[in-house]
Amino acid sequence: MECRPGCGACCTVISISSPIPGMPEGKPAGIPCLHLTAGNRCGLYGQPGRPEVCSSLRPSEDMCGSSDEEAYAILKMWEEMTKPSAWQY
Repeated sequence: MECRPGCGACCTVISISSPIPGMPEGKPAGIPCLHLTAGNRCGLYGQPGRPEVCSSLRPSEDMCGSSDEEAYAILKMWEEMTKPSAWQY
């Protein structure tokens, strides 16, 4: 599966805890990466500064669904499911 042009869900919905050029503390969930282009593409794609977590993401039906709206909903659910709990010791 290829990324849908104009989607950008993975560059917006999920949090990234590793440093990103220009975002040394990473990226909070729901905030677009500052390297997201006007066309919702990764401006770091293929660049050495692109975080490994971003490079390891591969579009799939499970993650992207069949529309941009589904991708946003799926990733939002995953982000909520994997958010550190306030109950951790």
